[in-house]
Amino acid sequence: MTSNKFNPPAADLPGKPSIPDWVPPALTKEKLDFAKLRTIDLSLVESDDPKVVDELVQITKKAIREDGFLFIENYGVSLEQLHRQFTLAQYLHYNISEEDQERLLFHPEISGKWAGYKHPWGFKRERKVWDGITQFNWYSEEWADYSRVPTCILPFMDEIRAFNEFLSESVNRRILILLSKVLELPENYLWDKVQSHGGPTGEGYYRHALFRPFTEEAEKLSKGLRFNGHCDYGTTTLLFSVPVTQLQIWGQDEVWRYVPYKPGAIVINIGETLEIVSGGHFKATRHRVFKPPMDQINAERLSIVQFNSSVGDLRMTPAIESPLIQREGFADYQGAFREFQKTMASGIPIPTNRQWREIQIAETVNTTDVKRQTIGGDWVMHDGKLMNKREFHGVTVILPV
Repeated sequence: MTSNKFNPPAADLPGKPSIPDWVPPALTKEKLDFAKLRTIDLSLVESDDPKVVDELVQITKKAIREDGFLFIENYGVSLEQLHRQFTLAQYLHYNISEEDQERLLFHPEISGKWAGYKHPWGFKRERKVWDGITQFNWYSEEWADYSRVPTCILPFMDEIRAFNEFLSESVNRRILILLSKVLELPENYLWDKVQSHGGPTGEGYYRHALFRPFTEEAEKLSKGLRFNGHCDYGTTTLLFSVPVTQLQIWGQDEVWRYVPYKPGAIVINIGETLEIVSGGHFKATRHRVFKPPMDQINAERLSIVQFNSSVGDLRMTPAIESPLIQREGFADYQGAFREFQKTMASGIPIPTNRQWREIQIAETVNTTDVKRQTIGGDWVMHDGKLMNKREFHGVTVILPV
């Protein structure tokens, strides 16, 4: 295992221009009913005291069963080091050339990936209504060939690469050790048998995203949604907490709540792969991106995220060797695992991990698509709640709008 303290390349090496620091936006002053998430001190995974580790496992078990979301602190990256990564993300979005925007333009409908540059006109290659969201996404191809990376950010790729290698090899690995312990499996079970490897992000990807303020047209068409309610498809998502309040999670009481800002913390959410591997004991996090409170309505939200992924050729099935599953059976609630059980029972082949994630990316619907984003389109009333209902590879997906 690599060191659990991040030691990045220097920011002032020869050939690196001096760039403006990212300044965190002001916090909202509105009194909001924030989601109450548990916080995990990741450094305690390495404790020599079995009681400390067991207490950490129990807190994690409760958090991922009830919320699917938790905060991680003390994971080995200082606040100064983290802000440097936000500085690099800001520099990319403010300085990517028009030529690179076209040259590196994404094509998710064909590739099933977000790889490259996302323009601010929706989540399809063809430009639709301006949504104000730009992204650059690094997959294995971008890590292997820097000609697929914006020219402006090339001097800083040593820092970005080192950051992602640390997140993958140290932070995500320790998280998976903790989750393996929750399943009462050998500590490296999920890392060795489920998590993909190779390059800084395996079969997953890393994202720099910038959410610019809504236009009046986009807000009206989308009803305030920046990204629809969804679950991530992989193992874990490492989302760094930011001051602009837009991320919301769907609670056990079926209410959307904003996630509060916790400086330096990582918001961890569980993907559908781990929900299925755990037999439903882990809850894939239902979340969305919504417009911010009024006192942040004109603020830009800068985001950096690492999406970790399972081995693409595997078919998602429960780890039946888990003593937890053997003792308690499968956990049943409305989620991906229940729907996969139905598919298996019907005799329809279970999709591979790669098929599952790529079809959902390819068929993402823009939040401004009023034909799809309505009752009679993809939206249905389900147990008195407005839900988004889709079907992929014979598996029905029902998620809150």
